[in-house]
Amino acid sequence: MHLTVLSALRRYPLVATVVVAGAVAGGLQLAGWDLAFQATLTTLGAAIVIREVVRMIRDLRSGRWGLDVLAISAIAATLALGEHWASFVVTLMVVGGEALEETASARAQRQISALLDRAPRTAHRIDHEGHPAEVGVDEVRPGDLLQVKVGEMVPVDGTLLASGAEFDESSITGESLPVWREAGAAIASGAVTGSTAVMLKATASASNSQYQRIIAMVEDGASVRGRFVRLADRVAIPFTIGAFAIAAVAWIVSGDPIRFAEVLVVATPCPLLVAAPTAIVAGMGRAARAGIVVKSGDTLERLARVRSAAFDKTGTLTLGSPSVDRWEAVSDTDPALLLTLAAAMERSSAHVLAEAIVAAADKLGVAAPQVDDVREVTGQGLQGRWNGRDVRVGKASFVDPGGADASTSLAAGELAVWVGLDGHAVGRIILRDEVRPDAADVVRTLRGLGIDSIAMLTGDAEANARRVAADIGIDEVHAGASPSAKVEAIARLQPRPVLMVGDGVNDAPVLAAADVGIAMGARGSTAASESAEVVLLVDELSRIPAGIVIARRTLVIARQSIIVGIGLSVAVMIVAAFGVIPAIAGALIQEAIDVITILNGLRAGVSGSSASPRPRAHPRRARAYTPEH
Repeated sequence: MHLTVLSALRRYPLVATVVVAGAVAGGLQLAGWDLAFQATLTTLGAAIVIREVVRMIRDLRSGRWGLDVLAISAIAATLALGEHWASFVVTLMVVGGEALEETASARAQRQISALLDRAPRTAHRIDHEGHPAEVGVDEVRPGDLLQVKVGEMVPVDGTLLASGAEFDESSITGESLPVWREAGAAIASGAVTGSTAVMLKATASASNSQYQRIIAMVEDGASVRGRFVRLADRVAIPFTIGAFAIAAVAWIVSGDPIRFAEVLVVATPCPLLVAAPTAIVAGMGRAARAGIVVKSGDTLERLARVRSAAFDKTGTLTLGSPSVDRWEAVSDTDPALLLTLAAAMERSSAHVLAEAIVAAADKLGVAAPQVDDVREVTGQGLQGRWNGRDVRVGKASFVDPGGADASTSLAAGELAVWVGLDGHAVGRIILRDEVRPDAADVVRTLRGLGIDSIAMLTGDAEANARRVAADIGIDEVHAGASPSAKVEAIARLQPRPVLMVGDGVNDAPVLAAADVGIAMGARGSTAASESAEVVLLVDELSRIPAGIVIARRTLVIARQSIIVGIGLSVAVMIVAAFGVIPAIAGALIQEAIDVITILNGLRAGVSGSSASPRPRAHPRRARAYTPEH
């Protein structure tokens, strides 16, 4: 506790200065040095008044009216009338309120640090002798030949040379399935190579490439955020006018100037300055305990007022990784053998599809057959031996060059891995990125909360995006959208404010541009988490409506605290106008009002009667030969 107090005083030196000055003044008064005591508190009060005047003028120039004038007048009036301790109490309330408000929004947002950390800094440029040489990425120019090694991020936009290759483009498009690009295809920076090194011809410098443009858009999105206006400021002008009116009438009617000071002391704005931040800090703590990190108080306010929502698809509305949906055998091949044979081959591969097939086979608990001489054929699949027979797993043309039809009855968003024996296809394994079980319920819950405008923004193909949207009840779909197109779509979405939910690096710009960006931080990219203002630590969409409920309840309590503070202050002002409350007593009464408003605000930190919604997960539809079987 002792260390906590010292740490707080070091963090807020102005509060520490006021506390120390008060202690010194108290010691001087006890020692009988009244002149020094008065000089100490007068100097303190004058310094705070000058500081507040400067801040008030600055705020007025920026078009913002606050409650500083009441604090300035109360301190000045009590000093002029010799009520030094009353002046000190008001001064302490003012600096203490500012410190508490600063605490409410002290969690600074590092909008692009994660993006910058991941951005490629070097490239392997082919020199005049044909050898790769490592250079800074900023040294790459259009036309340069580059080598990108296995598992490396493409440093700049370029054209793929020689043979085709597989890339993970999830950082750019958000699509979880790896894609095959043929020679001559345009490759965007940010894509990651698969199991083979590639050669590229640079088509843009680093600053003009896709990944670096994403970083720039995050910066732009963060810079255009609206400035948060305190809840208290909305009633500042009428409260200030009313306080001065009561004080002036009391002075004129009584003929005693001290009445003016006595009214202003109890009219100091601390209930307004403290009530809302206290409730907001408590609400942020309540959200954090529910696995919802809200990075600032103004974000919490915008979250409470959200009227539209947009979602990324892959990794947000879907699980974000391919899984085995079903497998289909040809002729009399045992379906279980089909999967386990493929899994036995794929165990030697680090491919994302291999991991899904192995996981599905392990779930069945069937012993894997023995395969030998397994080797990878780049860009095609795996080849090996089983019981003296040639086994192949991969593309249709690789497994059965003369027979298998790669396009046979695949739904949008599905991908087939074929299995062949001795040059003939014996079946295929269908993988897909499953929709989250709670996605449809979350969409219905959001509509129940009054958020009727819900859209999907995705880089995936139109057909697949429409299928997912139809499954979960979203009508508005923006498919094939690049990061910049997503930003444009979110800017057009009405009514405002709008929240955006995503999980990948490609979502970072739109998360930063939305009124409220929500990142699926439990499994999403660090860049998305840094760009978003809300991060879900639990990988559940149901936390989104839960967070909105918490935010709305917090704002209700904040308003209640303000109303209670104003009501009590006005009542005490009226009593003080009759001269029955001395200035120091009024300051102490005002402190009691502060305590009441703070205690009410702290209610936002505990569970309320309106429980957070927990959508039920609807059962998955059964399919023949699925891992569930």
